[in-house]
Amino acid sequence: MREWTVGEVLDIVADTVPDRVMTVCGSRRGTFADTASRTRSLAGYLASRGLGVHAERATLDRWECGQDRVAVVMHNDLYLDVYLGCLRARVVPVNVNHHYTPPEIAALLGLVRPSGVICHRSLAHLLVDTMPPGVDVVIVVEDGDGPDLPGAVSLDAALELGAGAESAQSVPDDLMMVCTGGTTGLPKGVLWRQGDAYLSLMTGMDHADTAELVGHIPGEGEPYFGLSPLMHAAGLSTALSAVMAGRTAVVHDNRGPFDARSVLETVEREQVRILTIVGDAHAGLLVTELRTGSYELPHLIGIGSGGAAINTRHKAALLELLPHIVVLDTFGSSETGGMATGPSMSNALSDTMVMHPTGRVVSADRSRFLTGGEGELGWIARTGRVPLGYFDDREATLRTFPEIDGVRVSIPGDRALVEADGSIRLRGRDSLVVNSGGEKIFVEEVEDVLRGHPAVADALAVGRPSDRWGSEIVAVVAFGPGDALPLGELLEYVATRLARFKVPKEVVVVERVERLANGKANYGWARGVVAGGRATADVTN
Repeated sequence: MREWTVGEVLDIVADTVPDRVMTVCGSRRGTFADTASRTRSLAGYLASRGLGVHAERATLDRWECGQDRVAVVMHNDLYLDVYLGCLRARVVPVNVNHHYTPPEIAALLGLVRPSGVICHRSLAHLLVDTMPPGVDVVIVVEDGDGPDLPGAVSLDAALELGAGAESAQSVPDDLMMVCTGGTTGLPKGVLWRQGDAYLSLMTGMDHADTAELVGHIPGEGEPYFGLSPLMHAAGLSTALSAVMAGRTAVVHDNRGPFDARSVLETVEREQVRILTIVGDAHAGLLVTELRTGSYELPHLIGIGSGGAAINTRHKAALLELLPHIVVLDTFGSSETGGMATGPSMSNALSDTMVMHPTGRVVSADRSRFLTGGEGELGWIARTGRVPLGYFDDREATLRTFPEIDGVRVSIPGDRALVEADGSIRLRGRDSLVVNSGGEKIFVEEVEDVLRGHPAVADALAVGRPSDRWGSEIVAVVAFGPGDALPLGELLEYVATRLARFKVPKEVVVVERVERLANGKANYGWARGVVAGGRATADVTN
């Protein structure tokens, strides 16, 4: 079976449905033909500046990259155009979280060592004092006020200069780099071959030839709408999955705060088929707006959540308000792509997930694959089309992408049980486990129960040192407006649903639980809140 590059697929789709809208972001709309042309021009400009491949894949170890990297510091608008243009030029676009502080950005750029930077003007201030040595190309996407960067050209000027210029033809071995970020540790650059990423990150298919690929392009745009920022793997994967399939990618205009009304108006106006969100961070606000507003959403057939699960309370509310849809919890990571799904419908809520055919669960000692019903808490893993490794990190590459029974796997660090029917029950990320008195507590399990209480708007759980237990669980909770209740009552609610040792030893009440831009838990913030202390309730157990 032949392999595909992202640029090849884009060109085939653009030739087939040239006038179909490819991206919608705020008031901007771009067709497949327009985007294909713009990305070719950007590739030509980058190539004319000497960016490209310096060492072919066959000469490198799995954690090495022989291509120039370009750091992308952008809001969602025009992000896909820039990303796809870099891939065409055999240049590796690298996602940079623009919510990082300048020191964090400096550290990430020091890791990535880019030859180029592309940023929105409004974000250029983040680069004034953090631009690393070796950056030869700087492109600014004009979107408002911001400082000048030395040697920068505007995106429009770069496209004009690159129009008609030649760039090398990309190959399936060319890389994409997805920087992890969010819940744990320093970012790592996950290295994906384009041929693998097309299938695993973009839900592509093993098309035998162009005719077969064209045959799978739908007759209409069937828009997908992802709320996670494109600088995160979940948002980028949703948008690229739509585009590579010839569907319209509605991209969330993330220059302002999240607005549930604007989101639902967009779903209604664009006749969105699939909406992807990030767990309760979005679900709760959408439920509130659906209850107060009036929307006609007959085209919407599914709401999927990646990066965080939707609490049962919010699933039930979404299905009550939109009984014709499917609510789909999805599990995946930057190191695996999508791996498992848990569909819920109005007559059946799911609490387990069905794995992708390439998904497996590996034994705790990472020596073998588990079968259904063994009862061992293992590691969820993916086989087949997995990343090569982590950029410039041999040790982490060998640990996360080992071979088991002669099969190379990706083990991102999440624990799961395999049920007798082959479905899986996720337990959470191992790096977030709190060992309290010899008992392992997965914080996501505690959070899910807390958020299930009708009075709780959001909650996180973290560990802290304990003289008695070694470590202990502390909850950070925000109540809904007018919904505060005695903290002892909340803890008793948890105790009726979880073992007593999992009940938080203390609750810290805050006005709002802070989350990262992609909706994931901000555990660094939560630990700081716990260390500082707020209105609390102590628990003895």
